Amino acid sequence: MIIQDSILIFGATGQVGKSLIKRFTQNNYKVIAVTRNIHRKGYILKTQSNYGWLELEEINSFNSEKISSLMDRCTICINLIGILYEKNKNDFINIHTKLPSLLSKIAKEKKLKQFIHVSSLGIDNAAEKNDSNYALSKINGEKEVKKNFKNYVILKPSIIFSVDDSFSTTFMKLLSLLPIMPIYYSGKTIFTPIHVTDMTEIIYQVIKEKILGETIECIGPEQISFKEIILKLLNSINKKRLLIPMPYTIAKIMAKIFEMMPKPILTQDQLNLLKYNSIATAKYKTNFDIGIKANKKFEEEIEKYSFNWRNGGQFAKKKI
Repeated sequence: MIIQDSILIFGATGQVGKSLIKRFTQNNYKVIAVTRNIHRKGYILKTQSNYGWLELEEINSFNSEKISSLMDRCTICINLIGILYEKNKNDFINIHTKLPSLLSKIAKEKKLKQFIHVSSLGIDNAAEKNDSNYALSKINGEKEVKKNFKNYVILKPSIIFSVDDSFSTTFMKLLSLLPIMPIYYSGKTIFTPIHVTDMTEIIYQVIKEKILGETIECIGPEQISFKEIILKLLNSINKKRLLIPMPYTIAKIMAKIFEMMPKPILTQDQLNLLKYNSIATAKYKTNFDIGIKANKKFEEEIEKYSFNWRNGGQFAKKKI
């Protein structure tokens, strides 16, 4: 049995983190998973791993000494941490810019083999136009990583979806409850959704092939507009809803109201970002360019879990 590298994962409790734990531990990689609350999340992570190959570590604040001690125990570090909205001022900067900068600096000090940082696709133009604080913080985080450590790999995925996501499942929940669904920018924004297992495979191959110093755009096998995504979700849960094009001025007022919620459905920053396509830009290589395919299609995969939002659940007959 070949003992592989030890991998430190920040953001291990998300859909990608859980999938990576399963993939790595099945292939004899030791994984150190970092979580903010072991008692709430630890038992879930343990169910994803092969026995003996997973260690859990709790961090409540990103203390450089604690991070340094963790990196003493690994050869590769993966940063999956990201947020979609700010609870406090400067959360985007702290999470998307300062944290990757800190991690990449310590990775260099510890002479790690690789530091893999997961950013986002479709943010470059928004950042250039100063149209989204989320996008700007993400781009600045990428720049910090590149500046700090030559053994970096930056991955820029489009929407990552699965039964554990906060995208397809949220929309299916809303579509199952609401009689109407607002459509922003006429629903023309284009995405290249990638399934979590395809994203996991990209990260696995990046490590296996020892890729360094690359920025890779991670895309799925198809381009789908926002309106098409909503229609596919509706079809999958056997629902018909009125789709209403929402003028920007009204959408902005709605987003401002939503921001008062503990978990906002839409923020003003997200609304601005939604004007930009999340597709390959030709600025960087894609996963297909480096020989790593993504085969799972959006409509086929959501069928496997959309029954949760159908009347009658898994025993409901699909309407034709």
